[in-house]
Amino acid sequence: MTLNPQAKAVIDVFSQFGITLTGPSAQAVRDQLAGFPRPEGEPVASVVDRTIPGPGGEIPVRIYDPGGPGPKGALVWFHGGGWVIGNLDGADFGCRMMANAAGVVVVSVDYRLAPEAKFPAAAADSFAATKWVAGNAASIGVDPARIAVGGDSAGGNLAAVVAQLAKAAGAPAITFQLLVYPVTDYASNTASYRDNADGYLLTRESMEWFWGHYLSSPAEGADPKASPARAKDLSGLPRALVITAQYDPLRDEGEAYAGALSEAGVPVTAIRFNGQIHAFFANGAIDDGLAAVRIASDHLKRALA
Repeated sequence: MTLNPQAKAVIDVFSQFGITLTGPSAQAVRDQLAGFPRPEGEPVASVVDRTIPGPGGEIPVRIYDPGGPGPKGALVWFHGGGWVIGNLDGADFGCRMMANAAGVVVVSVDYRLAPEAKFPAAAADSFAATKWVAGNAASIGVDPARIAVGGDSAGGNLAAVVAQLAKAAGAPAITFQLLVYPVTDYASNTASYRDNADGYLLTRESMEWFWGHYLSSPAEGADPKASPARAKDLSGLPRALVITAQYDPLRDEGEAYAGALSEAGVPVTAIRFNGQIHAFFANGAIDDGLAAVRIASDHLKRALA
């Protein structure tokens, strides 16, 4: 299938703004993205910004409650951005949609970023935030037995890692994992990396730049906390929805991880959006991105019912 026209328009806008997902410094890229226009999110009954304790200091979170009787299920959401860029505001549009459509409390996590905080800081913050949600469920109107983790791109990586860490620790109980074009393996040697190396917003060069900022050495890429696909045993993990995009370097590793989960006995639904690019999910300018959020929300609603 050819490139979706709306996806092509998004690529063109990024080009017009002079935005590239690499730069002389991480801060330079963050500064570029700060001026990029974002769609206004839909109203949610309650949206609260606060901080919670973390292993490296306070972690900012944004808690979306759609209202209505509780306790509700919860989605702990980790934004994308290669562990280097991204924030609560960038994830706001999709989090609002998922809270309303799924009828769950969404806790969006502003984990520490690289290179200021190298691997495994983001994973440690993400796991700490998930444990906090479970341990403080009553105070935010959440049922601790109905918690999901999710994220897009690097956030999908963190969600997969948190699910593995929770399994290894025996807590908290994770019911579902929503993995949107997740980073799963440092190897970066798939056909989709070769076929989509350039021209589709996220590039091979971008991913090399992100990995280089996140890891202190290439050897860390073999650690399952960086590459969840390298875990020796995937059995017993929570059921998953894995969403991928055709014109995305990360497509094949996301789909391979879905296959590995399935082979390990984990119930998995894998959906590829043909014609789409990385970062299409919850993109207000791309109809498929809104459809993907609705699909994800439906899976969340059923998993956390």
